Amino acid sequence: MAATSNDFQAAYKTAHDLVTSLEKVIRGRTDTVQLVISALLADGHVLLEDYPGSGKTTLSKTLGRLIGPDEAASSRYPSLASDPIVPFRRIQFTPDMLPGDVLGVNIFDPKTGHFSFMHGPVFAHIVLADEINRTGPKVQAAFLECMAEKQVTMDNLTRPLDQLFFVLGTQNPLDIAGTYPLPQVQLDRFLLKIPMSYVDSATECSILENHEAIREGSTSLQPVCRRSDILFARSVCQHVHIAPALREAMVDITQATRNNPLIQFGASTRAALMLQTASRAWALMQGRDHATEDDLRTMAPHVLLHRLRFHAGAGESRKALETLMQPAMEKLVRRGL
Repeated sequence: MAATSNDFQAAYKTAHDLVTSLEKVIRGRTDTVQLVISALLADGHVLLEDYPGSGKTTLSKTLGRLIGPDEAASSRYPSLASDPIVPFRRIQFTPDMLPGDVLGVNIFDPKTGHFSFMHGPVFAHIVLADEINRTGPKVQAAFLECMAEKQVTMDNLTRPLDQLFFVLGTQNPLDIAGTYPLPQVQLDRFLLKIPMSYVDSATECSILENHEAIREGSTSLQPVCRRSDILFARSVCQHVHIAPALREAMVDITQATRNNPLIQFGASTRAALMLQTASRAWALMQGRDHATEDDLRTMAPHVLLHRLRFHAGAGESRKALETLMQPAMEKLVRRGL
């Protein structure tokens, strides 16, 4: 069934409310906030990369507080009644972590003679995977099934995660010692990779002046939407119209990455699908029921750059991607999209 104009208005309101509330705490980062919410609407995950103290953790925690639950977890998942799925969990990754620290473990109860499952922190609506590149490959791999299938398999038993399940991963691009760079297959699980740049001097002065009020406000925020509102907005997002010419441009761009001598690994078909999904979400964030050339141009770097591996002679990767995209974008302009 096609989405109505009222459906689009309701979905846009949900997105707008989240952005407005986040900006009360996360100052001077409107683009970053909008990109995170667009990934949430697109049912994708986000990798935030920037310097320590840039607000990555604060953004994630605040988002978790802004989404309220619909009902008791016991009514949605009777098998999980003893350990409800919570709105937000933070996982601080360290080199000595084990997969069970993330997924959960089976614990033997000598009184009953049976094993019981203790749910890990992935059983939440919003999961902050803090400094995900500080843990080893085993733990990173444990996240693959969670992010791709929204489920956890332990001892041949599969348990579902919540439909809302949304991962915000963070990593510090500066500190190399003691880190395990995410492999390509892990990076591919993130819909968007978003760099959080420094704020300008005026915004930084405002943050220093109002720090106490911002901190108190971040802890007293009330939910502005419910879990069901996000799920509804996701369903509406799937109905954002993609014109054939725009879809053809997406294919042209991904195809071009596979035949370029400056690129070692090109974009997959999954990358093209994610580019389409992200463009739909960004269009919805702007209050439109159809995607445009601007949506594609905005989202392409965040969707593709972490999926491509450029050779050393390519220069700055973002500029190289823009050059690669130019023929497809000019073709769109000529067709008047």
